[in-house]
Amino acid sequence: MTKARLPLIAGNWKMNLDHQQAIALVQKLAWSLKDAAHDYKSTEVVVFPPFTDLRSIQTLIDADKLELGLGAQDLSKFDSGAYTGEISGLFLKKLAVKYVLIGHSERRQYHAEDDVVVQAKTAAAFRHGLVPIICVGETLEELETEGQSAVPVRQTLAALASHDVLGEFVIAYEPVWAIGTGKVATAEEAASVAGKIRAAIASEHGAEVAAATRILYGGSVKAANVAGFLKSPEVDGVLVGGASLDAEEFSGISRFQKHLAL
Repeated sequence: MTKARLPLIAGNWKMNLDHQQAIALVQKLAWSLKDAAHDYKSTEVVVFPPFTDLRSIQTLIDADKLELGLGAQDLSKFDSGAYTGEISGLFLKKLAVKYVLIGHSERRQYHAEDDVVVQAKTAAAFRHGLVPIICVGETLEELETEGQSAVPVRQTLAALASHDVLGEFVIAYEPVWAIGTGKVATAEEAASVAGKIRAAIASEHGAEVAAATRILYGGSVKAANVAGFLKSPEVDGVLVGGASLDAEEFSGISRFQKHLAL
């Protein structure tokens, strides 16, 4: 990682924890990081609760002056109107949400979100001053037919296409083939794909944008293996799933710098 790119540790809770459980988890996480004297200026830590938890967590962060960041798991491509069940980026911004996940593999798989939808949601995030974390990754079939980087690169460029101005964004590479298959990407593979994504961004949007873009890895990340993924200068953080529901484990992941020092 270069000094220009602040490491980002993002915890995607998915559809877990009601608002009371969410408060308890964030309190425990904040205490754990405080006890370990975590420096948020050297590593950013962000939680992504379900929509129903956001107001409670925002209030807790404000009241206790926590340095944890707040993110949402999705947003609508629309700003307002007759779109039952959708959540506007405007609503998220009012809750002091900074980041929003877009195009997660589960959204692509279960809700048929294609590159067109992901691009539109990215545009909505930019409109409202939110930082999209654009999730990209290949299935096992795509891995076998196209190789490891073709799909993530294609999805990245599609999400970033046709915007008048690019706001700040983050890319999260999550190999879909590593979910529930027993297969795990190696640190070297993660770094290689991240490098190719960055090169593609540089080709389309310039070296300055590419150099500023944080690229995360996601897929079976734990405190025990996080340092391996983050030792590469190409990988700027991790998107954590199940392990982010364990305050101590997620705290350990967030403090990956101490593992690198060993």
